[in-house]
Amino acid sequence: MLQTFDSQYELPGRTYVSQTAIPQLYNSIKDDILNEIKDIQFFSATTDMWSSSNMTPYMTLTIHYISADWSMHSKCLETRYVPDNHTADTLGENLKSAVADWGLDEHKLVCITTDNGANIVAAIRDLGWPWLNCFGHNLHLAVSHGLDSNKDRTARAIGLCKGLVNTFNLSWLKRRDLRKAQSEANLPQHSLILDVVTRWGTKQKMVERVLEQLPAIRRVLVEDKKHSHLNPTWQDVAVLESINAAMKPLADFTDILSGEKYVTVSSVKPVLELIKDDLLSPGPDDTALTASIKQNMCRVLTEKYSSPAINVLLRKATILDPRYRGSMEEAGALDDVKHQLVQELLDLGPEESGERTSGESCSKATGGNEDEPTAAALTKKKRLSDLLQNRRARNLSQAQAAFPKRVLADAELTKFLQEDAIDASCDPLVWWHDKEDIL
Repeated sequence: MLQTFDSQYELPGRTYVSQTAIPQLYNSIKDDILNEIKDIQFFSATTDMWSSSNMTPYMTLTIHYISADWSMHSKCLETRYVPDNHTADTLGENLKSAVADWGLDEHKLVCITTDNGANIVAAIRDLGWPWLNCFGHNLHLAVSHGLDSNKDRTARAIGLCKGLVNTFNLSWLKRRDLRKAQSEANLPQHSLILDVVTRWGTKQKMVERVLEQLPAIRRVLVEDKKHSHLNPTWQDVAVLESINAAMKPLADFTDILSGEKYVTVSSVKPVLELIKDDLLSPGPDDTALTASIKQNMCRVLTEKYSSPAINVLLRKATILDPRYRGSMEEAGALDDVKHQLVQELLDLGPEESGERTSGESCSKATGGNEDEPTAAALTKKKRLSDLLQNRRARNLSQAQAAFPKRVLADAELTKFLQEDAIDASCDPLVWWHDKEDIL
Protein backbone atom coordinates (compact mmCIF):
# COMPACT_ATOMS: atom_id res chain seq x y z
CA MET A 1 0.00 0.00 0.00
CA LEU A 2 2.76 2.44 0.94
CA GLN A 3 4.66 1.47 -2.21
CA THR A 4 1.60 2.47 -4.23
CA PHE A 5 1.27 5.79 -2.39
CA ASP A 6 4.92 6.73 -2.76
CA SER A 7 7.46 4.36 -4.26
CA GLN A 8 10.33 6.42 -2.83
CA TYR A 9 9.06 6.32 0.77
CA GLU A 10 11.19 4.14 3.04
CA LEU A 11 9.28 2.64 5.97
CA PRO A 12 11.05 3.27 9.33
CA GLY A 13 12.57 0.13 10.75
CA ARG A 14 12.39 -1.36 14.21
CA THR A 15 15.67 0.22 15.26
CA TYR A 16 14.48 3.74 14.40
CA VAL A 17 11.19 3.28 16.25
CA SER A 18 12.74 1.76 19.37
CA GLN A 19 15.92 3.82 19.61
CA THR A 20 14.88 7.16 18.12
CA ALA A 21 11.15 7.78 17.76
CA ILE A 22 9.98 6.42 21.12
CA PRO A 23 12.82 8.00 23.16
CA GLN A 24 12.18 11.36 21.45
CA LEU A 25 8.48 11.14 22.25
CA TYR A 26 9.23 10.11 25.85
CA ASN A 27 11.66 13.00 26.39
CA SER A 28 9.24 15.49 24.86
CA ILE A 29 6.37 14.38 27.10
CA LYS A 30 8.63 14.23 30.15
CA ASP A 31 9.80 17.81 29.57
CA ASP A 32 6.17 18.95 29.31
CA ILE A 33 5.26 17.19 32.58
CA LEU A 34 8.34 18.53 34.39
CA ASN A 35 7.41 22.03 33.33
CA GLU A 36 3.83 21.51 34.49
CA ILE A 37 4.60 20.09 37.94
CA LYS A 38 7.58 22.21 38.90
CA ASP A 39 5.46 24.86 40.65
CA ILE A 40 2.73 22.74 42.27
CA GLN A 41 2.27 23.56 45.94
CA PHE A 42 1.15 20.15 47.18
CA PHE A 43 0.55 16.72 45.73
CA SER A 44 -0.59 13.25 46.71
CA ALA A 45 0.58 9.98 45.22
CA THR A 46 -0.44 6.40 44.54
CA THR A 47 1.90 3.49 43.97
CA ASP A 48 1.71 -0.25 43.47
CA MET A 49 3.88 -3.22 42.62
CA TRP A 50 2.83 -5.44 39.73
CA SER A 51 4.21 -8.10 37.41
CA SER A 52 4.08 -8.36 33.63
CA SER A 53 2.90 -11.47 31.81
CA ASN A 54 6.40 -12.97 32.09
CA MET A 55 6.50 -12.17 35.85
CA THR A 56 8.88 -9.21 35.55
CA PRO A 57 8.36 -6.97 38.61
CA TYR A 58 7.66 -3.25 38.29
CA MET A 59 6.71 -0.31 40.49
CA THR A 60 4.42 2.43 39.15
CA LEU A 61 4.18 5.91 40.69
CA THR A 62 1.35 8.36 39.97
CA ILE A 63 0.89 11.81 41.44
CA HIS A 64 -2.33 13.80 41.85
CA TYR A 65 -2.57 17.54 42.36
CA ILE A 66 -4.87 20.55 42.08
CA SER A 67 -3.71 23.23 39.65
CA ALA A 68 -3.98 26.99 40.09
CA ASP A 69 -7.39 26.96 38.36
CA TRP A 70 -8.70 24.37 40.86
CA SER A 71 -8.81 21.46 38.43
CA MET A 72 -7.70 17.95 39.34
CA HIS A 73 -4.73 16.42 37.50
CA SER A 74 -3.08 13.00 37.60
CA LYS A 75 0.28 12.12 36.07
CA CYS A 76 1.65 8.59 35.88
CA LEU A 77 5.29 9.58 36.25
CA GLU A 78 7.06 6.30 35.78
CA THR A 79 7.04 2.53 35.88
CA ARG A 80 10.42 1.28 37.00
CA TYR A 81 11.96 -2.17 36.96
CA VAL A 82 12.54 -3.45 40.51
CA PRO A 83 14.52 -6.72 40.30
CA ASP A 84 15.67 -6.78 43.95
CA ASN A 85 13.79 -8.45 46.77
CA HIS A 86 10.79 -6.31 47.59
CA THR A 87 11.77 -5.45 51.13
CA ALA A 88 10.64 -2.26 52.86
CA ASP A 89 14.10 -0.76 52.31
CA THR A 90 14.07 -1.55 48.58
CA LEU A 91 10.60 -0.12 48.03
CA GLY A 92 11.37 2.97 50.12
CA GLU A 93 14.58 3.68 48.21
CA ASN A 94 12.80 3.39 44.86
CA LEU A 95 9.96 5.68 45.92
CA LYS A 96 12.32 8.30 47.32
CA SER A 97 14.45 8.11 44.18
CA ALA A 98 11.43 8.42 41.87
CA VAL A 99 10.13 11.51 43.67
CA ALA A 100 13.59 13.12 43.54
CA ASP A 101 14.09 12.25 39.86
CA TRP A 102 11.01 14.29 39.00
CA GLY A 103 12.15 17.29 41.01
CA LEU A 104 9.39 16.94 43.58
CA ASP A 105 9.81 18.02 47.19
CA GLU A 106 8.67 15.15 49.40
CA HIS A 107 7.72 17.70 52.09
CA LYS A 108 4.92 18.79 49.74
CA LEU A 109 3.55 15.24 49.67
CA VAL A 110 0.32 15.37 51.68
CA CYS A 111 -0.52 11.67 51.39
CA ILE A 112 0.38 8.48 49.53
CA THR A 113 -2.11 5.68 48.93
CA THR A 114 -1.10 2.02 48.66
CA ASP A 115 -2.54 -1.39 49.36
CA ASN A 116 -2.10 -3.05 52.76
CA GLY A 117 1.03 -5.07 51.91
CA ALA A 118 3.32 -5.25 54.93
CA ASN A 119 6.43 -4.30 52.91
CA ILE A 120 4.99 -1.17 51.30
CA VAL A 121 3.32 -0.07 54.56
CA ALA A 122 6.66 -0.41 56.36
CA ALA A 123 8.42 1.47 53.55
CA ILE A 124 6.04 4.43 53.80
CA ARG A 125 6.32 4.43 57.60
CA ASP A 126 10.14 4.49 57.40
CA LEU A 127 9.98 7.39 54.93
CA GLY A 128 7.73 9.30 57.32
CA TRP A 129 5.15 10.02 54.62
CA PRO A 130 1.43 10.40 55.44
CA TRP A 131 -0.34 7.20 54.37
CA LEU A 132 -3.88 6.14 53.44
CA ASN A 133 -4.78 2.61 52.46
CA CYS A 134 -6.68 2.03 49.22
CA PHE A 135 -10.47 1.93 49.64
CA GLY A 136 -10.92 -0.51 46.74
CA HIS A 137 -8.36 -2.88 48.23
CA ASN A 138 -10.02 -2.65 51.64
CA LEU A 139 -13.39 -3.40 50.09
CA HIS A 140 -11.88 -6.42 48.33
CA LEU A 141 -10.47 -7.69 51.64
CA ALA A 142 -13.79 -7.12 53.38
CA VAL A 143 -15.70 -9.15 50.78
CA SER A 144 -13.10 -11.94 50.81
CA HIS A 145 -13.21 -12.20 54.59
CA GLY A 146 -17.00 -12.02 54.56
CA LEU A 147 -17.19 -15.04 52.27
CA ASP A 148 -14.35 -16.94 53.95
CA SER A 149 -16.00 -16.61 57.36
CA ASN A 150 -18.84 -18.70 55.95
CA LYS A 151 -16.65 -20.84 53.71
CA ASP A 152 -18.41 -24.08 54.57
CA ARG A 153 -21.50 -22.70 52.81
CA THR A 154 -20.09 -20.29 50.22
CA ALA A 155 -17.10 -22.21 48.79
CA ARG A 156 -19.16 -24.79 46.88
CA ALA A 157 -21.54 -22.22 45.41
CA ILE A 158 -18.73 -19.86 44.28
CA GLY A 159 -16.75 -22.80 42.87
CA LEU A 160 -19.83 -23.98 40.98
CA CYS A 161 -20.26 -20.50 39.50
CA LYS A 162 -16.66 -20.42 38.26
CA GLY A 163 -17.02 -23.92 36.79
CA LEU A 164 -20.17 -22.89 34.94
CA VAL A 165 -18.65 -19.73 33.52
CA ASN A 166 -15.44 -21.48 32.41
CA THR A 167 -17.40 -24.31 30.76
CA PHE A 168 -19.54 -21.92 28.73
CA ASN A 169 -16.77 -19.41 27.94
CA LEU A 170 -14.37 -22.08 26.66
CA SER A 171 -16.86 -23.71 24.30
CA TRP A 172 -18.37 -21.92 21.33
CA LEU A 173 -20.97 -24.68 21.13
CA LYS A 174 -22.08 -23.94 24.68
CA ARG A 175 -22.21 -20.22 23.93
CA ARG A 176 -24.29 -20.93 20.82
CA ASP A 177 -26.69 -23.11 22.80
CA LEU A 178 -26.88 -20.51 25.56
CA ARG A 179 -27.90 -17.80 23.10
CA LYS A 180 -30.63 -20.05 21.75
CA ALA A 181 -31.86 -20.85 25.25
CA GLN A 182 -31.81 -17.15 26.19
CA SER A 183 -34.03 -16.38 23.21
CA GLU A 184 -36.47 -19.16 24.10
CA ALA A 185 -36.63 -18.02 27.75
CA ASN A 186 -36.93 -14.31 26.80
CA LEU A 187 -33.75 -13.47 28.69
CA PRO A 188 -31.22 -10.73 27.82
CA GLN A 189 -28.47 -11.86 25.42
CA HIS A 190 -25.80 -11.43 28.08
CA SER A 191 -22.52 -13.36 28.29
CA LEU A 192 -21.47 -14.96 31.55
CA ILE A 193 -18.88 -13.05 33.59
CA LEU A 194 -15.75 -14.66 35.06
CA ASP A 195 -14.50 -13.64 38.49
CA VAL A 196 -11.12 -11.86 38.54
CA VAL A 197 -9.41 -12.63 41.82
CA THR A 198 -7.97 -9.12 42.34
CA ARG A 199 -11.25 -7.27 41.73
CA TRP A 200 -14.05 -8.16 44.13
CA GLY A 201 -16.70 -6.43 41.99
CA THR A 202 -16.35 -9.12 39.34
CA LYS A 203 -17.29 -11.79 41.89
CA GLN A 204 -20.61 -10.09 42.56
CA LYS A 205 -21.16 -9.53 38.84
CA MET A 206 -20.41 -13.22 38.14
CA VAL A 207 -22.92 -14.40 40.75
CA GLU A 208 -25.59 -11.92 39.64
CA ARG A 209 -25.20 -12.87 35.96
CA VAL A 210 -25.45 -16.62 36.70
CA LEU A 211 -28.65 -16.01 38.70
CA GLU A 212 -30.03 -13.88 35.86
CA GLN A 213 -29.28 -16.53 33.23
CA LEU A 214 -30.13 -19.59 35.34
CA PRO A 215 -33.20 -20.66 33.31
CA ALA A 216 -31.14 -20.60 30.08
CA ILE A 217 -28.20 -22.35 31.76
CA ARG A 218 -30.48 -25.14 32.99
CA ARG A 219 -31.91 -25.62 29.48
CA VAL A 220 -28.42 -26.14 28.07
CA LEU A 221 -27.13 -28.40 30.84
CA VAL A 222 -30.18 -30.67 30.90
CA GLU A 223 -29.15 -31.87 27.43
CA ASP A 224 -25.49 -32.31 28.44
CA LYS A 225 -24.86 -35.40 30.57
CA LYS A 226 -21.14 -34.63 30.78
CA HIS A 227 -21.66 -31.33 32.58
CA SER A 228 -24.94 -32.03 34.34
CA HIS A 229 -23.11 -31.87 37.70
CA LEU A 230 -22.72 -28.14 37.13
CA ASN A 231 -26.47 -27.62 37.26
CA PRO A 232 -27.03 -25.71 40.55
CA THR A 233 -29.23 -27.32 43.18
CA TRP A 234 -31.85 -25.29 45.02
CA GLN A 235 -29.42 -25.10 47.97
CA ASP A 236 -26.73 -23.68 45.69
CA VAL A 237 -29.17 -21.10 44.33
CA ALA A 238 -30.22 -20.09 47.84
CA VAL A 239 -26.57 -19.54 48.83
CA LEU A 240 -25.82 -17.54 45.65
CA GLU A 241 -28.86 -15.35 46.26
CA SER A 242 -27.71 -14.71 49.84
CA ILE A 243 -24.19 -13.84 48.64
CA ASN A 244 -25.53 -11.48 45.98
CA ALA A 245 -27.86 -9.78 48.45
CA ALA A 246 -24.91 -9.07 50.76
CA MET A 247 -22.50 -7.82 48.08
CA LYS A 248 -24.77 -5.96 45.66
CA PRO A 249 -25.28 -2.82 47.83
CA LEU A 250 -21.50 -2.23 47.64
CA ALA A 251 -21.15 -2.89 43.92
CA ASP A 252 -20.74 0.76 42.87
CA PHE A 253 -18.35 2.03 45.51
CA THR A 254 -15.06 0.66 44.14
CA ASP A 255 -15.47 2.61 40.88
CA ILE A 256 -16.93 5.70 42.58
CA LEU A 257 -13.97 6.03 44.96
CA SER A 258 -11.33 5.18 42.36
CA GLY A 259 -11.75 8.19 40.06
CA GLU A 260 -8.82 10.38 39.02
CA LYS A 261 -10.80 13.36 37.69
CA TYR A 262 -12.66 14.27 40.88
CA VAL A 263 -12.09 14.45 44.63
CA THR A 264 -12.55 11.12 46.43
CA VAL A 265 -10.73 11.18 49.78
CA SER A 266 -13.28 13.49 51.43
CA SER A 267 -16.05 11.00 50.57
CA VAL A 268 -14.40 8.02 52.27
CA LYS A 269 -15.68 8.83 55.77
CA PRO A 270 -19.29 9.55 54.64
CA VAL A 271 -19.28 6.37 52.54
CA LEU A 272 -17.99 4.31 55.47
CA GLU A 273 -20.78 5.71 57.66
CA LEU A 274 -23.35 4.90 54.97
CA ILE A 275 -22.01 1.36 54.58
CA LYS A 276 -21.89 0.70 58.32
CA ASP A 277 -25.24 2.24 59.28
CA ASP A 278 -27.28 1.35 56.21
CA LEU A 279 -25.94 -0.85 53.42
CA LEU A 280 -24.31 -3.49 55.66
CA SER A 281 -26.86 -3.27 58.43
CA PRO A 282 -28.76 -6.61 58.50
CA GLY A 283 -32.32 -6.11 57.30
CA PRO A 284 -35.51 -7.94 58.27
CA ASP A 285 -35.62 -9.77 54.93
CA ASP A 286 -31.98 -10.91 55.04
CA THR A 287 -31.21 -14.59 55.38
CA ALA A 288 -28.91 -15.68 58.21
CA LEU A 289 -26.09 -16.13 55.66
CA THR A 290 -26.61 -12.64 54.17
CA ALA A 291 -26.60 -11.07 57.63
CA SER A 292 -23.42 -12.94 58.61
CA ILE A 293 -21.57 -11.89 55.43
CA LYS A 294 -22.62 -8.27 55.96
CA GLN A 295 -21.48 -8.24 59.59
CA ASN A 296 -18.07 -9.69 58.73
CA MET A 297 -17.54 -7.27 55.83
CA CYS A 298 -18.47 -4.36 58.08
CA ARG A 299 -16.06 -5.55 60.77
CA VAL A 300 -13.11 -5.75 58.36
CA LEU A 301 -13.82 -2.32 56.84
CA THR A 302 -14.04 -0.78 60.31
CA GLU A 303 -10.72 -2.34 61.31
CA LYS A 304 -8.99 -1.05 58.18
CA TYR A 305 -9.87 2.54 59.14
CA SER A 306 -9.29 2.26 62.89
CA SER A 307 -5.86 3.92 62.81
CA PRO A 308 -5.92 7.30 64.62
CA ALA A 309 -3.70 8.89 61.93
CA ILE A 310 -6.01 7.74 59.12
CA ASN A 311 -9.06 8.92 61.06
CA VAL A 312 -7.58 12.40 61.48
CA LEU A 313 -6.70 12.57 57.78
CA LEU A 314 -10.21 11.55 56.69
CA ARG A 315 -11.89 13.93 59.13
CA LYS A 316 -9.85 16.90 57.88
CA ALA A 317 -10.59 16.07 54.26
CA THR A 318 -14.31 15.72 54.95
CA ILE A 319 -14.56 19.00 56.87
CA LEU A 320 -12.79 20.92 54.09
CA ASP A 321 -15.22 19.57 51.49
CA PRO A 322 -18.12 22.05 51.08
CA ARG A 323 -20.48 19.12 50.46
CA TYR A 324 -20.02 17.82 54.02
CA ARG A 325 -18.34 20.63 56.02
CA GLY A 326 -18.38 19.11 59.49
CA SER A 327 -21.76 17.40 59.15
CA MET A 328 -20.12 14.04 59.89
CA GLU A 329 -18.66 15.20 63.21
CA GLU A 330 -20.05 15.65 66.70
CA ALA A 331 -19.52 19.08 68.26
CA GLY A 332 -16.56 18.10 70.47
CA ALA A 333 -14.82 16.18 67.71
CA LEU A 334 -15.38 19.04 65.29
CA ASP A 335 -13.66 21.46 67.66
CA ASP A 336 -10.64 19.14 67.86
CA VAL A 337 -10.28 18.96 64.08
CA LYS A 338 -10.77 22.74 63.76
CA HIS A 339 -7.92 23.25 66.24
CA GLN A 340 -5.62 21.03 64.16
CA LEU A 341 -6.59 22.77 60.91
CA VAL A 342 -5.95 26.21 62.44
CA GLN A 343 -2.51 25.04 63.54
CA GLU A 344 -1.77 23.84 60.01
CA LEU A 345 -2.84 27.20 58.60
CA LEU A 346 -0.36 28.85 60.94
CA ASP A 347 2.39 26.42 59.95
CA LEU A 348 1.85 27.22 56.26
CA GLY A 349 2.60 30.89 56.86
CA PRO A 350 1.66 33.82 54.62
CA GLU A 351 1.28 33.44 50.90
CA GLU A 352 4.32 34.22 48.82
CA SER A 353 2.39 35.49 45.85
CA GLY A 354 3.03 39.18 46.64
CA GLU A 355 0.56 42.03 47.07
CA ARG A 356 -1.50 43.50 44.30
CA THR A 357 -0.77 47.05 43.32
CA SER A 358 -3.59 49.54 43.48
CA GLY A 359 -3.52 49.96 39.74
CA GLU A 360 -4.66 46.36 39.15
CA SER A 361 -8.15 47.10 40.43
CA CYS A 362 -8.56 50.66 39.14
CA SER A 363 -10.73 51.34 36.12
CA LYS A 364 -10.30 54.13 33.58
CA ALA A 365 -13.36 56.35 33.22
CA THR A 366 -11.98 59.37 31.38
CA GLY A 367 -11.07 58.07 27.97
CA GLY A 368 -12.40 60.12 25.05
CA ASN A 369 -13.80 62.91 27.23
CA GLU A 370 -13.18 66.51 26.08
CA ASP A 371 -12.67 67.50 29.72
CA GLU A 372 -9.88 64.92 30.12
CA PRO A 373 -7.39 65.99 32.85
CA THR A 374 -3.97 67.15 31.79
CA ALA A 375 -0.88 64.99 32.23
CA ALA A 376 0.21 67.10 35.21
CA ALA A 377 -3.15 66.63 36.92
CA LEU A 378 -2.97 62.90 36.30
CA THR A 379 0.51 62.82 37.81
CA LYS A 380 -0.66 64.64 40.97
CA LYS A 381 -3.72 62.37 41.18
CA LYS A 382 -1.52 59.30 40.90
CA ARG A 383 0.82 60.56 43.62
CA LEU A 384 -2.16 61.26 45.90
CA SER A 385 -3.62 57.78 45.31
CA ASP A 386 -0.24 56.22 46.00
CA LEU A 387 0.07 58.12 49.29
CA LEU A 388 -3.46 57.16 50.36
CA GLN A 389 -2.96 53.55 49.28
CA ASN A 390 0.34 53.29 51.15
CA ARG A 391 -1.26 54.73 54.29
CA ARG A 392 -4.24 52.36 53.95
CA ALA A 393 -1.91 49.37 53.53
CA ARG A 394 0.12 50.44 56.57
CA ASN A 395 -3.00 50.87 58.72
CA LEU A 396 -4.36 47.52 57.57
CA SER A 397 -1.08 45.84 58.35
CA GLN A 398 -1.04 47.39 61.84
CA ALA A 399 -4.66 46.33 62.43
CA GLN A 400 -3.89 42.75 61.42
CA ALA A 401 -0.77 42.72 63.57
CA ALA A 402 -2.92 43.67 66.57
CA PHE A 403 -4.71 40.32 66.23
CA PRO A 404 -2.86 37.07 66.88
CA LYS A 405 -2.44 34.98 63.76
CA ARG A 406 -4.34 32.17 65.46
CA VAL A 407 -7.40 34.41 65.81
CA LEU A 408 -7.28 35.31 62.12
CA ALA A 409 -6.84 31.67 61.09
CA ASP A 410 -9.71 30.60 63.34
CA ALA A 411 -11.91 33.35 61.88
CA GLU A 412 -11.07 32.20 58.35
CA LEU A 413 -12.02 28.60 59.14
CA THR A 414 -15.18 29.67 60.98
CA LYS A 415 -16.25 31.73 57.97
CA PHE A 416 -15.81 28.68 55.75
CA LEU A 417 -17.85 26.45 58.06
CA GLN A 418 -20.67 29.01 58.09
CA GLU A 419 -21.06 28.88 54.30
CA ASP A 420 -24.14 27.08 52.97
CA ALA A 421 -23.53 23.43 52.16
CA ILE A 422 -23.66 22.47 48.50
CA ASP A 423 -25.40 19.53 46.90
CA ALA A 424 -23.59 16.20 47.22
CA SER A 425 -23.49 15.89 43.42
CA CYS A 426 -21.56 19.16 43.00
CA ASP A 427 -17.83 19.40 42.39
CA PRO A 428 -16.12 20.81 45.52
CA LEU A 429 -13.23 22.14 43.45
CA VAL A 430 -15.63 24.32 41.45
CA TRP A 431 -16.96 25.70 44.73
CA TRP A 432 -13.45 26.50 45.98
CA HIS A 433 -12.64 28.14 42.65
CA ASP A 434 -15.66 30.42 43.00
CA LYS A 435 -14.88 31.26 46.63
CA GLU A 436 -11.12 31.67 46.20
CA ASP A 437 -11.14 35.44 46.60
CA ILE A 438 -13.32 35.58 49.72
CA LEU A 439 -12.06 32.63 51.78
